Amino acid sequence: MNEPEDFFEDIIGEEEAYDETDEAEDEDELDDGEPFEVRTAVMQKNDLLAILSLKISAEGGRIVRVDPRQRVPSAQIYEDADAATHWFNRSLATSRRNGWNVVYDGEPSFG
Repeated sequence: MNEPEDFFEDIIGEEEAYDETDEAEDEDELDDGEPFEVRTAVMQKNDLLAILSLKISAEGGRIVRVDPRQRVPSAQIYEDADAATHWFNRSLATSRRNGWNVVYDGEPSFG
């Protein structure tokens, strides 16, 4: 295990060949034509950054939290978009009361 690639092979198994059609199929699965909205809040407290994101569509909603104090992000799925929006706003308000400063709140920014 002298090479970095060896480490990843040991962790995830045999190396698979990259195929551009795999990526195209993944994009097709993600883009089902359903309109959706995304709202992302980036918060800062001392030297920590956290992200709270909301995605809503006609199918419902999903809230994703990336908290630097947790090992992995967490997600909560809601069947009702209004309920997801309610809990996103409540979580954001709770974070503010707990000393987090919102440095960005809006649509994701790319580029």
